[in-house]
Amino acid sequence: MAMNQTPAGDRIYIGFFGKRNAGKSSLINAVTGQELSVVSNTKGTTTDLVMKTMELLPIGPVMMIDTPGLDDEGDLGTLRKQKAQKALNRCDGAVLVVDATEGLGAFEKNLIEVFQKKEISYIIAYNKNDVAKKKNPDTEDEIFVSAETGEGIFELKELLGKKLSGAKKTRRIAGDLINPGDHVLLVTPIDSSAPKGRMILPQQQTLRDLLDSGAVVSFTKETELKVALEKFRGKPDLVITDSQVFGKVAKQVPAE
Repeated sequence: MAMNQTPAGDRIYIGFFGKRNAGKSSLINAVTGQELSVVSNTKGTTTDLVMKTMELLPIGPVMMIDTPGLDDEGDLGTLRKQKAQKALNRCDGAVLVVDATEGLGAFEKNLIEVFQKKEISYIIAYNKNDVAKKKNPDTEDEIFVSAETGEGIFELKELLGKKLSGAKKTRRIAGDLINPGDHVLLVTPIDSSAPKGRMILPQQQTLRDLLDSGAVVSFTKETELKVALEKFRGKPDLVITDSQVFGKVAKQVPAE
């Protein structure tokens, strides 16, 4: 499979996080070599997640994510922050973008603690170094860059490659919800977009994850769910279904 055809779920996710106006959008534009995100001196310009697939050697296929500032304010700002936090939960790696003229503050230090707690590999990129003109970062996880002049952009990509080249997609679809030997029932509607005789990729991936975890797996369509539950000797330990029929399935599956 060509790298540009790699499914999004199989890519390494790299998020750019930090305060508003630290230069996240400018930096991700510089790294991707494209005008991916709108750039402005006005705080809060990035209002939604902006995602870009690309190849980053030696990692391979990656997904770059530009996020709203995590210091946003107000009701709309709260929604923006929630989107950034959701992106954080998907990331394998993170770039903490810091205004080099201001340096690390309590906000950034708290965010670093979040990265560490979630076991996300991270790099601290001090942006706007064309103004700050600083040298010699304190640790190997830090780098001074300038999205304006291109200073340190190549080195940042190399550092990302070094930090994440061994990253593996360790997040599970469902295998971490069960114990070996558990009985899992997959209620699987037949997707009209799937080729005849085949299941769609998310269904295949879920099945493989469960089998790798030692589960006993059964399949049924939502139209046969009632019969399937009646025929079981005991209840399944977990029932998984697609969003399109979740409401219908939830009504038939016992609460316990």
